[in-house]
Amino acid sequence: MTFALSVLDQSPIRSGSTAAAAIRETIELAQACERLGYRRYWLAEHHSSAGLAGSAPEVLIAAVAAHTSTIRVGSGGVMLPHYSAYKVAEAFRVLETLYPGRIDLGLGRAPGSDHITALALRPEARNFGGDEFPQQLADLQGWLAGRMPQGHPFERVVAQPAGPSVPEIWMLGSSDGGAAYAAHFGLPFCFAQFIAGASGAEVVKAYRRYYKPSERYPSPRASAAIFVIAAETEAEAEYLGASRRLWLLRHARGHVGAYPSPDEALAQSYSAAELDYIRQQSGRSIIGAIGQVKTRLEAMAGEYGVDELVIVTITHDPAARRRSYELLAEAFSLVPG
Repeated sequence: MTFALSVLDQSPIRSGSTAAAAIRETIELAQACERLGYRRYWLAEHHSSAGLAGSAPEVLIAAVAAHTSTIRVGSGGVMLPHYSAYKVAEAFRVLETLYPGRIDLGLGRAPGSDHITALALRPEARNFGGDEFPQQLADLQGWLAGRMPQGHPFERVVAQPAGPSVPEIWMLGSSDGGAAYAAHFGLPFCFAQFIAGASGAEVVKAYRRYYKPSERYPSPRASAAIFVIAAETEAEAEYLGASRRLWLLRHARGHVGAYPSPDEALAQSYSAAELDYIRQQSGRSIIGAIGQVKTRLEAMAGEYGVDELVIVTITHDPAARRRSYELLAEAFSLVPG
């Protein structure tokens, strides 16, 4: 089975480093992944986090696209309930005008933050991700396509700049909720395995089963996003992965600080309950020597029935992060576009 590889970048801020460095590293990694032959480079959205610098994916998309030339660039994703659908349509029409045929608009329903931060982003909203979302999604599609329904209160409002091409739209999700919206609206769907850690294959099957063909996407298209650390040896990968385990534990406690180094993580004392939690989260990641990682990714793609995997990799050392993507590109014989 052959499948494409793409990238989701959360723009991590390393302990001892800065947010400015994190954004520079995002641009440098995007350039490297373009040279390696990855299909897409998606930028995540997180707010009020001292550990993730990507609070405005539409801005990072513009920066990454300006420093690359062939790789598709997009959001992974824009959390639509925070915003006006019209404003999102305008922002991504500008991006599509600047970089025609290269822009993806990945959409999510999750806050990407805590409840208080979600209210700060949109103080008038009291039902985040609730009943408004289907209408928001329908409106967004209409404004991007330049065709609002007759009788719509904003029928005469046009999202500018108008142009011949439209961003590729993806629905992102870590549950059957996002999959149901993707199936109903006839949109491609990416399952966030690195968040959910289980049940993804069944969610993707249900998405395909209930898919309603749309004009732009007559058949379902699905991918899966997975956290990966690949290294030359299993020992090296496990060392690098120590940071991830401590990060997940801290995140579960509401601590959103900088991404720890492996030495910080290995120096940490863990209780039996904490070690049990870490073991429970192991299904959210694939960490190992490149041969092991390749075998598990092939199995996952087959289980999900997808022809594209979106790789999330965070290590404290930017060189180790880039090397992980290089090893994957070599293992799967990626060809630059």
